Amino acid sequence: MGSGRLIVPFVPSPDLVVRRMLTLAEIKANEVVYDLGAGDGRILSSAVLNFGAKAIGVELRPSRYQEILERLESEQIRDSASVIRGDFHDVALVDADVVTLYLLTSVNTEIRPKLERELKAGSRVVSHDFPIRGWLPTSVERVRDRCTTHEIYLYKVPYSIPSRMSGQTTLLR
Repeated sequence: MGSGRLIVPFVPSPDLVVRRMLTLAEIKANEVVYDLGAGDGRILSSAVLNFGAKAIGVELRPSRYQEILERLESEQIRDSASVIRGDFHDVALVDADVVTLYLLTSVNTEIRPKLERELKAGSRVVSHDFPIRGWLPTSVERVRDRCTTHEIYLYKVPYSIPSRMSGQTTLLR
């Protein structure tokens, strides 16, 4: 990688959280869902099988990339889902209707300018457990899974950003 960017550890989102993330995003059939740091591909799989979406994962680690390919093949969803092996900083998101994240707050903040530049009006960003600093979420939902509570942050384009001067909200885009 060489860019000094932080590599996020792989921790899978529980299936209950994945389903809730995609439901909150109000995914419609044939919308395009990008999962940045796709891990084991469970978000891609759920987006296709449960919501009728097209799904694209971006995964840097070769072993995770291979695992996702095998999952897409075994679930027979290669016609609706794909995975890109690479750095999500380098992948254009202009056709995304929904972007899912389970990164770190620092990484979410780092990619915020990319999301602001590339996502079209009406796009949604859903983040598991980590907010995007500088944006006000449309909603925040807590989901209990066994003994852990997860937070899901939903953002919609145009993004709401707090005004430093008046305390009011400004729309970006």
